[in-house]
Amino acid sequence: MKKTTLFAMLFAAGICLLASCNSGESKTDETTGADTTTKKEEPAPPPAAPAKPANVVLIWHKVTNFSKWLALYESHDSARLANGLHNYIIGRGLAKDSNMVMVALKMDDAEKAKQFAASPDLKAAMQKGGVSGTPKMSYVDVQMLDASTDNADLRVMRMVKVKDYDTWKKAFDSTKQTRTDAGLTERALGYTIGDNHDITIVYTVADKKKAEAYFNSPELKERMKTGGVDGAPETFWYNVAKKY
Repeated sequence: MKKTTLFAMLFAAGICLLASCNSGESKTDETTGADTTTKKEEPAPPPAAPAKPANVVLIWHKVTNFSKWLALYESHDSARLANGLHNYIIGRGLAKDSNMVMVALKMDDAEKAKQFAASPDLKAAMQKGGVSGTPKMSYVDVQMLDASTDNADLRVMRMVKVKDYDTWKKAFDSTKQTRTDAGLTERALGYTIGDNHDITIVYTVADKKKAEAYFNSPELKERMKTGGVDGAPETFWYNVAKKY
C-alpha cells in the first residue's frame, strides 16, 4: 500500500515538472501544429518626407523676336542637358514687356550651371537668337513649390531682400489670407543659393488689378518694414509661354 502511494506521488510530481517546463513554450494549434502565440504588431513606419523641389536657375533677358529666339533656344537643348540643366518654364512679359523673357531651368549642380552660363558658346548662341543687353541670372534654392498651380499661366515674380529670413518668413506666413483675398496664390518660394537674405517668390494671379493694388498698398509697405524687407522689391509680371 505504501509503495503504491509513493509511486503515485512520484508520478504526479513528474507530470507537474513536465507541465512547468512546457509553460514557456509557444502554444500550437492541436490539429495543424501552427504557432498561435499572440505577436505584437510592429508600428507602421512614419510617412516619407516630401522630396525637396529641384533648385533652379532663372534667366531674364530681352529678345528682338520671341519666335526666332524660342526656335534657337530649343535647338540648343543638348548643350544644356550636358551641363545638368533641364527645361522647365519659359515666361514672357506682359504688354510692353512682351520682349522680356524669363527662363527657368531645373539644375543638377549650381557650379556647373554657372560655368555653362559663362561659356563663350552660350554667349554666341544668345547673340544669334537676338538677345539684347546683358542677361540677369539668379541661382535659387527652392524651399516650396505648389504643383497644384501648374495650370495657372498668369504669374508674378517678386524678388525681395530681407535682413533676417526667419523674421521675414514668420511675418510673410501670417498674412497669407490677405494675399489670397488679393487674388494671389503662392506657387514657389526660395532664396539665392548660399544667401537666404535674397528671396524670390512666384505667385499665380487671379485678378491683376487687385494684386497690383495690394502690392502698392500702404498696409503691405508697413508689413514689409516690420518683416525686415530691405529696399523696394523687384516685380516681373508674365504669362507662361511654354512648359516642359
